Amino acid sequence: MVDELNGSPIVADVLGDALEPLTLFHTKLENEGEPRGLIGPRDVSIIWERHILNSAAIVPFIKEALGEDRLAGRKKASVADIGSGGGFPGLIVASMLPNIPVTLIEPMERRVEWLNECVELMGLSNVTVLRARAEEVPIHPGFDVVTCRAVAPMTKLSGWALPLVRSHGRLVALKGRSAQAEIDKAAKEIRKHGGVNPRVVEAPVAPGLESTHVVIVDKR
Repeated sequence: MVDELNGSPIVADVLGDALEPLTLFHTKLENEGEPRGLIGPRDVSIIWERHILNSAAIVPFIKEALGEDRLAGRKKASVADIGSGGGFPGLIVASMLPNIPVTLIEPMERRVEWLNECVELMGLSNVTVLRARAEEVPIHPGFDVVTCRAVAPMTKLSGWALPLVRSHGRLVALKGRSAQAEIDKAAKEIRKHGGVNPRVVEAPVAPGLESTHVVIVDKR
């Protein structure tokens, strides 16, 4: 099966300088992703859209949360991706923000092995892969931004992710169409873990492709 977006200028426009490492990642996913249980059989022909471009849609929100001083290196910055799994969105974020340290947090050994293979293949010098559950990670001083994709509903995710966000940092999570309902249901948990101003933002993926949704929660 051939990916529908192979060679498309849309991919290059969205990914910019990250196209080369993410093309290597795409090829590895195409060849190994399904047999290693990282993507489903129906995903093989839509890896660019469903996994890579969808993950890339979160990057503008991470950049906004970090601010110019951190992006420019005038202040230290840190991003963590919890439940990194196959590398979504963590490997895409790290490829598109090569000057920002990114920690991929994943408890499953076989997925940690995959992530380490990808980091080496893609030549990513800004990535640390940490085998742990989110609740096992030391919370001080915390990360500027914590990301995730399809890890858990907000009722659970709030307790896992928000403790890892530093004061005045931000949780930026890729979510589906039920994002607002998840926020409404998790309001108490979000407040309990220091989250304020939870909101859902529509995130463009690429021209002609369906947009996705991002949940943003600030930390007191």
